[in-house]
Amino acid sequence: MTAMTSSARPADPAGTAARPPLNRRLAEFGTTIFAEMSALALRTGSINLGQGFPDTDGPEEIREAAVRALRDGRGNQYPPGPGVPELRAAVTAHQLRRYGLTFDPDTEVLVTAGATEAIAAALLGLLEPGDEVVALEPYYDSYAACVAMAGGRRVPVTLRPHEGRFRLDLDELRAAVTDRTRLLLINTPHNPTGTVLTRAELTAIAELAVERDLLVVTDEVYEHLVFDDAEHLPLATFPGMRDRTVTIGSAGKTFSFTGWKVGWITAPRELVSAVRSAKQYLTYVASGPFQYAVAEALRLPDSYFDEFRADMRAKRDLLAGGLERAGFKVFRPAGTYFITTDIRPLGESDGFAFCRSLPEHCGVVAIPNAVFYDHREQGAPFVRFAFCKRTGVLEEAARRLKTLGA
Repeated sequence: MTAMTSSARPADPAGTAARPPLNRRLAEFGTTIFAEMSALALRTGSINLGQGFPDTDGPEEIREAAVRALRDGRGNQYPPGPGVPELRAAVTAHQLRRYGLTFDPDTEVLVTAGATEAIAAALLGLLEPGDEVVALEPYYDSYAACVAMAGGRRVPVTLRPHEGRFRLDLDELRAAVTDRTRLLLINTPHNPTGTVLTRAELTAIAELAVERDLLVVTDEVYEHLVFDDAEHLPLATFPGMRDRTVTIGSAGKTFSFTGWKVGWITAPRELVSAVRSAKQYLTYVASGPFQYAVAEALRLPDSYFDEFRADMRAKRDLLAGGLERAGFKVFRPAGTYFITTDIRPLGESDGFAFCRSLPEHCGVVAIPNAVFYDHREQGAPFVRFAFCKRTGVLEEAARRLKTLGA
């Protein structure tokens, strides 16, 4: 048989050769800024205050619980699709003890591969193409990508700085909801701004959701990292919200084991079923032995959570003070382990350019907040720093940053 020459190849009626390989829904996103800035930190030997991961492990007894599960053969094979029963029971006990919320561990809890998969599965499972999703801007970058993959349309409502914190305009939120709105995507404590939504703000969100019969997906992974007078109030506790809310939690932020990728949702049976229908075709299951360890972590005494919060508050104050001395305007966060700053007092206004030059100037890496905005100009002068690092690292970062004002 004679080999077919290139000139003799049949025509491509679908035109696939001319079409870019990447799905057009994802074309706008590219490589995440976290990958770029972490690579920049490695290349320059800079202190990485960009990506939000601790530089020390969490409690030793929880790490040993994972080792024990591995050795005992628990979770080394596929765990149950909804998650191991011990973790589902621990999640429901946590929600009841902390917030008075009651869930059935067999039908109203779903364990996921971190909060990122929980977000993806929730949006893929609950959205139809063309549905609108109202989200608080700036938002964690996976929100936009997951809405796009589900065929939805994101509608940002921008948090704006006012009197030292980023605030939600409730009139703007109400105006953003249309007949095409399917769900509200809420994040509190809020990454990247550090805002913790108040009781009045959450009450208004709940009333709007009930009035317009909206679903709500609420990302509460920083629930145990609230400072000063702030209080974390789960949206599902508000009138009319338990039966329309998917609440997302995570072990990574609370127990400093971000690599374990153990997250979960709690929601009424019908919503869990919808999310699980999507999740089963993503990872199916993950993190088997770590699920047993996280079950033990959730049962740690209140003293652990109190000490963890106090340690992070001290680190927040250490880095915030260093940033203020360096000349930044600092929005001291009420929650999370991120500080948003305004670079305009330093004579700068382009967060991308500033962050890309910062390692050269003083050996520190940060993240430009503009990547978290649809309205890039709104976020242009803001830069985010993570303070979930060892005290000595933060002290050295503060010393280096001080040279900006020299």
